[in-house]
Amino acid sequence: MKQRALEHRTRRWVAVWFVVLAALFEPALAQVSDETIIEAREALRKKDKNRLAAARAASAADRHPLAMWADYWDLTNRVAELQQDDVEAFYARWSGTYVEDRLRNDWLLELGKRRDWRNFALDFPRFRMNDDREVTCYAMLVEHLEGRNVRDAAREAWMAQRDTDDGCWHLASALFAAKQLSASDVWYKARVMVDSGRLRTARQTIDLLATDLGQAAGELFDSPARYLTRHPIAPHRNAAELATLALIRTASNDPDAAARLLEERWERALPADLSAWAWTSIARQAATRLQPEAPTYFQRADERTAAAPHARTATKSSDWSDDTLAWKARAALRASIGTSVGVGASNAHWQQVLSAIEAMSPAEQRDPTWVYWKARALKTTAADGPDGAPQRAEGHALLIRLSNQLNFYGKLAAEDLGEPIVLPARPAPLSAEERSAAANHPGLTRALQLIAIGLRNEGVREWNFSLRGMSDRQLLAAAQRACDSEVWDRCINTSDRTRNEVDMEQRFPLPFRAQVVARAIEIGLDPAYVYGLIRQESRFVVDARSGAGAAGLMQIMPATARWTARKTGVDFNTAAIADRDVNLKLGTSYLKLVLDDFDGSQAMAAAAYNAGPNRPRKWREGPFLEVAAWAENIPFNETRDYVKKVLSNATYYTALLSGSGQAPSLKARLGRPIGPRDANAPAPNTDLP
Repeated sequence: MKQRALEHRTRRWVAVWFVVLAALFEPALAQVSDETIIEAREALRKKDKNRLAAARAASAADRHPLAMWADYWDLTNRVAELQQDDVEAFYARWSGTYVEDRLRNDWLLELGKRRDWRNFALDFPRFRMNDDREVTCYAMLVEHLEGRNVRDAAREAWMAQRDTDDGCWHLASALFAAKQLSASDVWYKARVMVDSGRLRTARQTIDLLATDLGQAAGELFDSPARYLTRHPIAPHRNAAELATLALIRTASNDPDAAARLLEERWERALPADLSAWAWTSIARQAATRLQPEAPTYFQRADERTAAAPHARTATKSSDWSDDTLAWKARAALRASIGTSVGVGASNAHWQQVLSAIEAMSPAEQRDPTWVYWKARALKTTAADGPDGAPQRAEGHALLIRLSNQLNFYGKLAAEDLGEPIVLPARPAPLSAEERSAAANHPGLTRALQLIAIGLRNEGVREWNFSLRGMSDRQLLAAAQRACDSEVWDRCINTSDRTRNEVDMEQRFPLPFRAQVVARAIEIGLDPAYVYGLIRQESRFVVDARSGAGAAGLMQIMPATARWTARKTGVDFNTAAIADRDVNLKLGTSYLKLVLDDFDGSQAMAAAAYNAGPNRPRKWREGPFLEVAAWAENIPFNETRDYVKKVLSNATYYTALLSGSGQAPSLKARLGRPIGPRDANAPAPNTDLP
């Protein structure tokens, strides 16, 4: 105890001397070195407390403008040792800054783990970011312990939790013990987790009921077929729930095998609500595999749901997850539009598109994707003549509402209405006062300094915190400061936040214009397409590097870079992959090879650039689809979003490169419908990595 007391007094004296040393130096006279900050960050990475403490003291003595970060790293590195007065002293030193609120986030998590609800309750109201789900769960637990009813909000937070954490688990345990969460709630979440492959979270969820049930769930996750063979009947609700989990798990590997099991035995053995859930899981898995049976499976799920109107768990179509309903709509869209390219649209499938969208949450229904396809479904399924006029008018109104949005579906809506795609008028120039306010904003300044010394992650967080509460004009000024500093990702992302004043030249800048345009023309690519892809890949950050190892402007993987260099006769070494010109040369060469392999389809080439060429080769099999429907059915969320944004970006870049102020047709860029490769076409280039 004496040793701990001594350590605590020592820390307090260090804090005092930190302030005293800082006060001895005027900022205008300081000669500071960034090395102390870089040293502090490296010490944090290596968890070297002594080295970090020394770098922290040096940055304070230097009066470095980023000294607060060294101070933060030092405290967060030993957060388990801190006491409330240590943290309060830090808050006082750096009041109103990002690191103050960042440490508060860390400290609230620590207080939750300590079950120090008194200090948690005092500190939580000061948490401005309030964007940590685990902290939110702890906060609701404190309210529950104080006797307030938090059941609905707590259930929502717990259901949204995908990975296990102490806060949400502790909250769920307390509410379950208080009978504010039911067994039905537990099984519902377990099914959702198994459906999304979160088996660890599912097992932990079931443990709330009984550890032997959790153990049984763990066994069936390993071998669902063996479990179903050993348990051919479901004599009670828990057994039926476990069998349903086994069917869901089977569907994740083989939807058709799970469908056969349901048809042969389990549809009759299970309660209607659980067999409906199993059919829904099978349908969703089939839809993500682009199987033509998916709409039929969804129909079976609807039929079983209708047979269980008073089921104990939420299985009505309107209570399916938005993700499941989205796949119901995509599967029906694939069936309806695939047919329409051939022998005529299936009205029944368009009705399924419409019913899926109308069952989504209000927020999801507002997504441009579903506004567009709902409009199409309404117009397609409307009765002929006057009887269908109100429905056609509703679809037309949705297209009008969407047509002024600057996204993929906004452009398609405008073209469906016969309207040109016109760039928004540029806002009034920034005033000297607006520019000065951005130039003198301390948080923006620190963010740019952090990025300049290679601490991009910290700089981005500092920058985004500084943008909170800014008006459109302030955002434009901040974006312009980033543009002027050639920090292009902050320039674009900040300008993207404005609502009423839109500066397209900020949102779609043209860095390295001479090099990009010359290289694209040299190799036979559309410069706007190249710009659209780079904007999505790296936001023009030359030294960008992904977690997977992709590097540079065009985010090339080292293996792909080496292969492309050999194929095109370019001298290359791995160290040069982030060099702007080398990266641009290799990236465009690879893109051209991919584009040629996919018959000039910019959508398929973009998908191949993001996910590898083998996947879009599989995705093109099946019916011929208009390109928008094909893109919407891409199974990977990231690639689906990527393809739509690259093509949308390219449309605007065409207008900006030409200076015309009017974008060309997006539909023309999408090209002809996508389907199986023509039998007379050259064989695919299977060497493409």
